[in-house]
Amino acid sequence: MRLLLISNSTNAGEAYLDYPKNNIREFLGSKKVKTLFIPYAAVTFSYDEYEEKVRNRFAEAGHDVVSIHRFSDPVKAVMDAPAIVVGGGNTWMLLKCLRDKKLIGPVRKKVLAGTPYVGWSAGSNVTCPTIMTTNDMPVTAPSSFRAFGLIPFQINPHYLDANPAGHAGETREQRIQEFIEVNREIFVAGLREGTMFLLEGGRLSLIGPRNTRIFRHGSEPMEITPGSDLSFLLKKIKK
Repeated sequence: MRLLLISNSTNAGEAYLDYPKNNIREFLGSKKVKTLFIPYAAVTFSYDEYEEKVRNRFAEAGHDVVSIHRFSDPVKAVMDAPAIVVGGGNTWMLLKCLRDKKLIGPVRKKVLAGTPYVGWSAGSNVTCPTIMTTNDMPVTAPSSFRAFGLIPFQINPHYLDANPAGHAGETREQRIQEFIEVNREIFVAGLREGTMFLLEGGRLSLIGPRNTRIFRHGSEPMEITPGSDLSFLLKKIKK
């Protein structure tokens, strides 16, 4: 299984998908690949617009995309895809569409068989067992919170340490602590912006300029540096 799981599409002050484009190029290889793009996380803009936006950036990385909404049979499109790309947006909408179109099983089967998968933000979140560590407002209700389950741990994309001045609500860390109190057998990785996870050859590593913060019930959060082997996250916590 090969996964490139990116925290966010855009760093402040940069162009869309600019910072990870070289990682995407390296991950997909030097030979041009026409990837299948899943735009279902879009809410306030069209699938056509999303496809064009991603295609322009992927062209700079030497690859191409075609959106799944172009196909009359989305399941067949997944099964025929040389690579799968899932964009960010609203995670609840993304999962609802994936479930309504019966794509959870086909994507999971295809990626487990070796098809490369690239996701950012919501597209990274759906590789987890559930979407219960998303930051997004539930604008719609999928039939289940269960996602692809390609990895056994949860990701919190766009992870922030900051507690803004004057903010009286819970911090991101406090919300994650609530999650692991209820779900004690699952690791949660706070994936900071500008960073990504790479899984290939059975090894999970962190790429980017910032640490990732790992949460586990009963333990203090751990800071893991870029380049570190995070493969321990691929094993379920022993009770």
